[in-house]
Amino acid sequence: MYSWKTLAISLSLALALFLFAQRRAAMTDAGSYSNVVDLTHELNDHSPNWEGTDESPFHAKETGTIEHDGYYARSFSTEEHYGTHIDAPAHFARGMWTVDRLPVERLVRPLVVLDVHDNAAGHPDYEISVKDIADWESRNGEIPLGAVVIAYTGWDERWSSPNAFRNAGVDGVMHFPGYSLEAAMFLVKTRNVVALGIDTMSIDPGANKTFPVHHFTANASVYQLENVANLRSAPVSGATIVVAPIKLEDGSGGPARLLALVK
Repeated sequence: MYSWKTLAISLSLALALFLFAQRRAAMTDAGSYSNVVDLTHELNDHSPNWEGTDESPFHAKETGTIEHDGYYARSFSTEEHYGTHIDAPAHFARGMWTVDRLPVERLVRPLVVLDVHDNAAGHPDYEISVKDIADWESRNGEIPLGAVVIAYTGWDERWSSPNAFRNAGVDGVMHFPGYSLEAAMFLVKTRNVVALGIDTMSIDPGANKTFPVHHFTANASVYQLENVANLRSAPVSGATIVVAPIKLEDGSGGPARLLALVK
């Protein structure tokens, strides 16, 4: 017969094995995905820049070659807000997080792709509205709390033409879609989003020069993702986004690699 001591040890071992199996199953489920969608434009010297200058802010120089040095290497310099990039809250709000201080748990979150490309087609000054959000939720369910919401306007199809991407008038004012302040406030206050993103140069509409959405979100500790690519290939819900910005000390932002993990 089993002694009480032997029985207790057996039960403890069984419980430990059960908990281990449960934890392993949970880890396997959390880490399983069927596809990875790259939401990032290549970083180079012929991408659109905010200023619209012919001189690119990106410069790269070879510092080593296989033939001469036995290895290939380059040095490069660029603006913090060029290509597919992240705006840290410090970009528009003094004393808020710089890019190196963003909590890492905010960089791996549920992804919501707010598809407004039909509404924005032919309307370069289109402002994403609360109704757009309500329409999305009527089809897909409520936006999960703490998500990263990225608007797909279809604007990235212009990426290969800097002039078309900036879409500036003769007065120099750019025209491209962005979020309305009301939509941003709704997402931050009622859905607790950790980031807003878009496939244009700014989460604010191009013609707005006071940047109200930037100011509001930055002061709410919400970061921004701009010049996002390939959103047409990402599901509108159910994926997880991995935001991997350069960890630049005291940076107001920086180039970022964005990956959508699709189950």
